[in-house]
Amino acid sequence: MKLSQLTERCKIVAIHGEENVEVESITSDSRQVQKGSLFIAVEGINTDGHDYIAKAIEQDVLVVVYDKPMFEEYFSRVTYVQVENSAVALAQIASVWYGNPSEQLKLVGVTGTNGKTTVATLLYRMFRTLGYGAGLLSTVTNCVNDDSYPTTHTTLDPITLNSFLRKMVDAGCEYAFMEVSSHAIHQKRVYGLRFQGGIFTNLTQDHLDYHKNMLEYRNVKKAFFDALPETAFALTNSDDKNGGVMLQNTKAKRYTYSVKGLADFKARIFEKHFDGTEIEINGKQLIVQFVGVFNVYNLLAVYGVSVLLGEEPEEVLRILSVLKPVAGRFQTLRSPGNFTAIVDYAHTPDALTNVLNAIHEVLDQKGNIITVVGCGGNRDRTKRPLMAREAVELSNRVILTSDNPRFEEPQDIIDDMVAGLDDEQRRSALSIVDRREAIKTACALAKPGDIILVAGKGHEDYQEIKGVKYHFDDKEELEKIFHTSP
Repeated sequence: MKLSQLTERCKIVAIHGEENVEVESITSDSRQVQKGSLFIAVEGINTDGHDYIAKAIEQDVLVVVYDKPMFEEYFSRVTYVQVENSAVALAQIASVWYGNPSEQLKLVGVTGTNGKTTVATLLYRMFRTLGYGAGLLSTVTNCVNDDSYPTTHTTLDPITLNSFLRKMVDAGCEYAFMEVSSHAIHQKRVYGLRFQGGIFTNLTQDHLDYHKNMLEYRNVKKAFFDALPETAFALTNSDDKNGGVMLQNTKAKRYTYSVKGLADFKARIFEKHFDGTEIEINGKQLIVQFVGVFNVYNLLAVYGVSVLLGEEPEEVLRILSVLKPVAGRFQTLRSPGNFTAIVDYAHTPDALTNVLNAIHEVLDQKGNIITVVGCGGNRDRTKRPLMAREAVELSNRVILTSDNPRFEEPQDIIDDMVAGLDDEQRRSALSIVDRREAIKTACALAKPGDIILVAGKGHEDYQEIKGVKYHFDDKEELEKIFHTSP
């Protein structure tokens, strides 16, 4: 593709060299540069692509796109394109390279602290069940119709993201549903994509290792809605105090969903069980295979989007009643010893509170709750004491353990969690660094009628320690214990 075509949407400051060269590949990773490549230098969190321009030139790069003026000399065989913002240019170039696929799909983005994976996945399943070609980009997996691909980030880099959207278009998909993380919004990974709609689930503390404070975190989420076009819809949870904030400056058509107040899409809850919940949505009763008020919000969002995309409410409700929970999200396992284990991805204080409250609502003081929980290393440290406190206040026994310690010492992370507890609370909490042993201990402590919650990792099938990912799956560990139990 001609360079002039690729950069037609970019804000160019200066060009040095031949403007009309034929580009054969695009990349923002200097290790992938080949002869004929266009390399976009982007400043990231840990590395700056500008530091690798010389390496790209050594590898016979054709075009360098950058935003920091830094050259004393220019090589005649390379074309240099200085832009206002490299991250924005990367998104624009990636979109053009793949034929602007977001403009050929009905693309819906889901943002918020909790619920993104469940809402995006259930929307994908809903529209596949309705008979449409549909794609999914999520924390758990990426799907193009019935083909699934592994994923590494909640929201992919612009080149990989647009390549998936292209795959979806080529496979005949009409719809695409994706999680949109705050990191992705801030880093312009979704810049320039055309969204048909956006969903806001909720906002609670997370990612304060990245965002300076909750206000900045909220405003980054809001920027997603500010960028939606008039042709799109914006659907927000009006029971969250930030739901209205998301709609303040959006040009999109505004809609709300609620369990507590008036809204376009309204739910009521009647009965709660461990295998489902009896609810009402916009006056129609149904039984769903999901547990907890937080899941009712997720289902409401799915219902609202489906109706806003033109589907018949009755058919949407019928499919909602047969949809099953997403892997690692309130996943229930029954033990031979007549206690129940629940595996959940809850890795923020609010998510943990939601899951424990959901267990309390169904358990109704007829058994004890034993919670196994840890916190990830090299991530927001301020939530560690909060996670421990929520776990202890809402459980009968707590075992603090490792999550993904990454490059931190597991015991140091547990010590940060323990710091949030008073003397009495510390006496009710065990600390077991080895996650496998922590899960075994919880099972040994459980009596018939009790509930074990293993929180924090959910669908993940690994533990990341010192830069290495070792196979580890909470659900697998529980099944092994149940299989060997007398």
